[in-house]
Amino acid sequence: MISMRNRIKCMVQHIERGELLSKVELKYKGYPIASAITTRSIDSLNIKIGDEVEVLVKANEVSLMEKQ
Repeated sequence: MISMRNRIKCMVQHIERGELLSKVELKYKGYPIASAITTRSIDSLNIKIGDEVEVLVKANEVSLMEKQ
């Protein structure tokens, strides 16, 4: 079961497609979030810029990076 705390509704802002992996840039309440998912997943889920998606977060799979 997925906890409600682990679900975030976001808007797709940009998609940087790669051959195997793609970077999806999202907005959540004005804050940017980036996710790396397979390009195949983007195609099978038909994700496009402007779509509202639900991000599922597993606490043990979160990576942080320094602000650029």
